[in-house]
Amino acid sequence: MSSAAQADNGVMMQYFQWYTPNDGSLWTQVAQEAPNLAAAGITALWLPPAYKGASGAADVGYGVYDMYDLGEFNQKGSIRTKYGTKDEYLAAINSAHANGLQIYGDVVFNHRGGADATESVQAVRVDWNDRNREYGSDVQIDAWTDFNFAGRNNAYSSFKWHWYHFDGVDWAQNLNESAIFKFRGIGKAWDWEVDGNNGNYDYLMFADLDMDHPEVVDELKHWGDWYVNFTGVDGFRLDAVKHIKFSFFSEWLDSIRSSTGKPLFTVGEYWSYNKEELHNYISATGGRMSLFDAPLHMNFHQASISGGNYNMATLMDNTLMKEQPSLAVTLVENHDTQPCQALESRVQDWFKPLAYAFILLREEGYPNIFYADYYGANYTSSDNNCNNSNIVIASQKAKLDVLLQARQQYAHGPQLSYLDHHDIIGWTRMGDASHPQAMAVIMSDGPGGSKWMNVGRTNKSFTDISGNHGATVVSNGDGWAEFPVNGGSYSVWVEQPAVQVNFSCGNGITQWGENVAAVGNTDVLGNWDPAKAVVLSATDYPTWKGNIGVPANSRIEWKCIKVNNGQVVWQSGANNILTSPASGTGSTSGTF
Repeated sequence: MSSAAQADNGVMMQYFQWYTPNDGSLWTQVAQEAPNLAAAGITALWLPPAYKGASGAADVGYGVYDMYDLGEFNQKGSIRTKYGTKDEYLAAINSAHANGLQIYGDVVFNHRGGADATESVQAVRVDWNDRNREYGSDVQIDAWTDFNFAGRNNAYSSFKWHWYHFDGVDWAQNLNESAIFKFRGIGKAWDWEVDGNNGNYDYLMFADLDMDHPEVVDELKHWGDWYVNFTGVDGFRLDAVKHIKFSFFSEWLDSIRSSTGKPLFTVGEYWSYNKEELHNYISATGGRMSLFDAPLHMNFHQASISGGNYNMATLMDNTLMKEQPSLAVTLVENHDTQPCQALESRVQDWFKPLAYAFILLREEGYPNIFYADYYGANYTSSDNNCNNSNIVIASQKAKLDVLLQARQQYAHGPQLSYLDHHDIIGWTRMGDASHPQAMAVIMSDGPGGSKWMNVGRTNKSFTDISGNHGATVVSNGDGWAEFPVNGGSYSVWVEQPAVQVNFSCGNGITQWGENVAAVGNTDVLGNWDPAKAVVLSATDYPTWKGNIGVPANSRIEWKCIKVNNGQVVWQSGANNILTSPASGTGSTSGTF
């Protein structure tokens, strides 16, 4: 399913961060920004959970209360969600579609929070660190599991959630106690087909859905059909899939894709730095969804904090990008890894452009850009021991826009990798019929230097569109060149089209059988080899002329020569010197 999303070098953007302002304006921002995002090269937006959370207008969206309330009903103290109203959400999707952007909805099925009432349930405590170990005797608890959605009054669905739709909670109201309580009853047990951390990682938070209950499965299918048809979303980001029965999403995706007739690109959040766990999930779900490449993010994080001592040759090791590229959604940061969040593992600002160049300009994976990296962020938080810290995330927009342009125009065709040095790595892209210009990308986490790379283009000039290096590099007659990079930086060298220059040699009086030619310091002019010089035309004899395609924006030294059966007469004096134009045409002259 991911191949269609990656067609034409697609780029996903996570269009929110954890501390997005709680002012209800995000959906309006999406609608307004859609044309700019599309023009920049973004092709799909992952939007945050659009339904009412337990904290109402303050809920980021993962404390799910009512998935049918998209900011339409007065529930949990507000009509709108954190991001806006239902009508604003639909308008944002319509604007995105009008500008050629796909929309991926964030689907949170693991749990429900903010129940309307408690219910009496028989339960047993289990160990936080080993969910398979029960302790103590069974206990009757008042659990927050009664969801009646009175504010919605059965609009869209009359389904009500009760204790038997769940298999555990972490709060007993009557006991005023926090613990993991596993429910007793017929069929009640943790779903076994889940991540194995903590013995069994079915339980995460709030009231945990029982995916073995047929009413739960049927209701989630009903919601999926309704959500796709009601909103027109083009795919899903699935939250916390490691905590949900693995086979559930295979069945659910097959059902929703079949009933809606849409391919519905899907990426799951199985957050693990162990690649084997990701491979196992991909196998268990039959490749029905892509996964976020958490190990790649961790490599970026480690590289950014290693002070130039990270082995860049291993940057892609043990990742989905390397081992399952067609199902890898590559990323640098997200709302869980940003400062003050539960999985905080910040990629330092200096390294972010290198990381984004890596995911945007290579052929592997489907890249995702994080909202806070594009627009920047400034917030104060006490979450996760942040102690009222002020956090500033620098905007990388100017650099990302150049990388997005490079992805659109140059990141095409065969790729040659040079991930073979502790500090300096690179790769080249050869282009294709529709994108004929070649590209060479090079980066270093340590000292500056250069790398000898094949670009498959002879006698072509390359300039660094990142603006980090001011040189012009010219490939040789075999298509190789030495591409430089500054320390702790990156460069994106792109082929400049050859420019036509009119070469003129005056006073070229010749004998029978003699010709006049131009020879110089580039391959196209023979690299000072008279046998490879370019013969000019005597149309304006004794002035000889010819239009020659030379590398753009390059310093060219050359001379006029007379050649006759291996005999060569050189123009006297200093070399003729030309700086070829970056575009258009030019002229240069010499004389005997």
